[in-house]
Formats: sequence, C-alpha cells, structure tokens
Amino acid sequence: MSRATKKIERATTRCAIYTRKSTEEGLEQEFNSLDAQRESAEAYIASQKTEGWTLVPDRYDDGGYSGGSMERPALDRLLRDIDAGKIDCVVVYKVDRLSRSLMDFARIMQVFEAKQVSFVSVTQQFNTSHSMGRLTLNILLSFAQFEREIIGERIRDKLAAQARKGKWTGGAPVLGYDVDRSGPSPKLVINAKEAGRVREIFRMYVQEASLLPVVKELARRGWANKRRVTKKGRELGSRPFDKATLYQLLTKPVYTGKRLFKDELYPAEHEPIIEQELFDKVQHQLKLNGRTGGAEVRNKYGALLRGLLRCKCCGAAMSHTFNSGRGRTFYRYYRCTHAIKNGSDVCSAGTLPAAEMERVVIDEVRGLAKDEALLARVMSDAHAAIEGELATARRDRDDVRKEHIRHHKELQQLTTSGKTTTDVTGRIADLHSRLLAADQRLPDLDARIAALEGQIVTQAEARAVFADFDSLWQSLVPREQARLLKLLISTVEYDGDAGTVAVTFRPTSVRSLIDRKMEEAA
Repeated sequence: MSRATKKIERATTRCAIYTRKSTEEGLEQEFNSLDAQRESAEAYIASQKTEGWTLVPDRYDDGGYSGGSMERPALDRLLRDIDAGKIDCVVVYKVDRLSRSLMDFARIMQVFEAKQVSFVSVTQQFNTSHSMGRLTLNILLSFAQFEREIIGERIRDKLAAQARKGKWTGGAPVLGYDVDRSGPSPKLVINAKEAGRVREIFRMYVQEASLLPVVKELARRGWANKRRVTKKGRELGSRPFDKATLYQLLTKPVYTGKRLFKDELYPAEHEPIIEQELFDKVQHQLKLNGRTGGAEVRNKYGALLRGLLRCKCCGAAMSHTFNSGRGRTFYRYYRCTHAIKNGSDVCSAGTLPAAEMERVVIDEVRGLAKDEALLARVMSDAHAAIEGELATARRDRDDVRKEHIRHHKELQQLTTSGKTTTDVTGRIADLHSRLLAADQRLPDLDARIAALEGQIVTQAEARAVFADFDSLWQSLVPREQARLLKLLISTVEYDGDAGTVAVTFRPTSVRSLIDRKMEEAA
C-alpha cells in the first residue's frame, strides 16, 4: 500500500531593512554606519530563513536625517511600498533608527498595523507581532525620546555658552562675512568685496532715507543677496534685494560686531563692518519711516517740505494739508501732527501757508552763496563726510589686503598638505579665484580713494554752485524739486513761539548739488 506525502510550504515574509544616521559625518567612508546597521539586519534575516524570511532588494537608507522628523526620503519611500503591499516586515538595528518621537512612531505603527506589517529591532530582541513586544517597544521608545530631548537641551546650552563668549554658533553667513573653518573652531571673517557693498548700502540708505530708492539702485547695479553653496553643491541665495530683504540687512546687529542670541546681544569675536553710530542712525530712520509710512512716495501735491518740516514746540512732524476754494484752487498748508490729533490749543505752531514756508526755505538754500559763516559750517560738514567716505574706502582696501593674506596662507597649507581629495582640489581652485579677484579689486579701491581725495571742494567753488542755484531749480518739476531739497536738507524746524525757521543742511549737500548740476549739463 503506497502512502502519499505532502510538502508543507511556509509563507514567505518579505523583509525590508531601514537604516538611519543623524549626521553626514563619515558617510563618505567605504564602510559606514549605515552599512554596519544593514549588515546586522541582514544577518538577523538570514537566521530566520527557515521561517520563510527573505530580504527585498530595495535599500532604505537615510544618511544625514534626524530621527525627530518624518521628513526623510527613504522613510517616505518605505511607507509608500508598505501601502502598496510590497513589504511584510521592517527590520532595524535599533528602534530609535526608525523614530525618536513617540508621536511619530505611533503614526508609523498605525500604518504598519493597518497593512499587517511586523516590526523587528535586531539588538533589542522583540517583535511587534506579540503583545509583550509592543509593550517593550513603547518603553524603549519613551527612553529614546527622553534621550533626544536631553541632547537637545545640551545643544541649546552649548550654543548659549558660545554666544556669550562671542563665538559663531552656526547658520548661514550674511552678506559681508564668510565662515573660516581653517582654525580649531569655525568663525566669521570679513569678505572684503561684500563688506564694501554692505557699507555702501548703509550709506545709500542714510542719504536716501527710504528703502525703495535704495532697492532700485541695487537692482540697477546688479547687487544681490549673499550667495553660498551647500556641501551637496546646491546654490542658495544670490537673489535681488526687495524692501523686506533690504530691511533685514539694515537691522542685523552682526554688522556692528555683536551676536544676537535669544533676543540678547553679546560682543562677538568677529570684526565689525559698520560703526555703531551709523547703525543707530539707520535704525532711527527706519523707525521714523515706519511711523510715516513712506510719506515721500505719496507726495502728490508738490509738498516740497514733506518729511523735512518739524515743529520745535512739540518735536512732531508737520503734515501737509490743503483746502479747495472757488474755481478748484488749492490752498496748501502745513500743520503740526500733534495739534491735529489733540487740538490746536496744545501747540503754538498754528497753520502755516505752504507756499510761503517753502519760499523761506528755498531762499535759505539760495542764501548760502552770501552767508559766509553758514557756508563755512556746511563746507566743514561736507569735508567731514568726505573724510568718512575716505575712511570707509581705506578700510575696504585694508579688508581686501587682510583677505588676500588669509587666502594665501590657506592656499600654502593646502598645497603642502599632500591631500588630493575632490574637496581640497575644489578649495584650491576657489582660493586662486579669490586671490585673483582681490588683485583686480585693489587698483579700483586705490582709484576710489584718489577720487575721494580729489572731491574736496573749496569755499569759492561752493559759493559759485549755490549762486547758480536758481537756474537749476527752475529747470526741475515739483517732484524733482522736493527730491533735491531732500538731498540738500536733513531737517527744517519751525519755532511757533519765536516765529523762526531753522534749516539744517546735510553734510553731502554741496556734493549733491554739484553732482546734480553735472547731470543737468550731461
């Protein structure tokens, strides 16, 4: 009698291995941490071969991704394959390789349970197909999250300590600075070319007293935000300025040699680009513009003193207003904003006829040619402004020279090190390019310094240019006249008690008028 035999076939369990490492450090090695994790998981799967376990060919490796986030490409691909029914079991080296967040892990486990996918940790010896395995998993994950939070607190404490010592705490460098990693710890160093642009941007804003004209001038010059390249070769930044990004640049205390951390300012070890006095002046002007909302842009009725005229009694701005009479004639006035808000009895300034007040100020400008004492003061301020620009240009030249020495030193170190990796070769090429750019820029700076030294105007020259003020003034439309007054005058102060007007000229007024006349002549 023959007896039939039947072969029992075990169901196949398709296993996927997931590996993760928080940083990219060491991933370039031939055998790295991800490979070690995978090797252990492969050995475990091989030991379960009699149970029908088999390894799927796809790799799910996340190198350089934190376990505290679900934003990981390999994890996303793994979850999609599970949803498609391609995987029966997920194997990891340790449970925290999959996630360090209890909430994220709960979400992942819901996906696993919905698709009846089991989860195995090689080194912690449990399987979620059993209740004890699930209990052990939750306990281990709680400790993993606790460890992550402790590490986060330590990192924050370390960053705070670095900030208090004035050290660079990481992040993307701003326009004007590079990160020097040649020493024991990275630090910010001045990028001479960019630093010169930053100083020019601050100077332009002080002169224009408005963001939009500076943005337009930067666009005309083709100046953009900081350009940088990540370790992966991705290019970031280098975008044109707009009002928002220009405002951000003008409000960064890093340019004064300080470090902002957790709303606290600390003296930093990097060199400042902008003097504190200039920085404070810019912040004050930005604050004023924030209150006035850019009045100059909306000056539709030819108010020549809008944004310039202030009430000495109240310290408030004097606003331009008008009434329409018969025949649609406009009667323009200036009124103290404090009086407008709180009543005319709180201010002695009263209502000033706009045309008469503007004529007084224009006569004051015209009278510079005859008032020797006032012209001497304006000339003194002008010379001080030129000296300030000279100091800035000389500092730009010093920055270029320092940068040249620093790059040359680093180049010597790299060329004598004997290293021939791709990173070293690329850095050597970059240093050669920077040294060439510095060599080309130095003559331009020398020429700029020479030009500034030649801009010293004598009192006789200034007297002549203001004596010819009328011909220039009459050639301008009202909007251009208001713009010219902004270039020449910083404030016009009206004293209601004394009935007097005081005009304060800008240090750059003489040079602005000369430049404007040259533009007209061209």
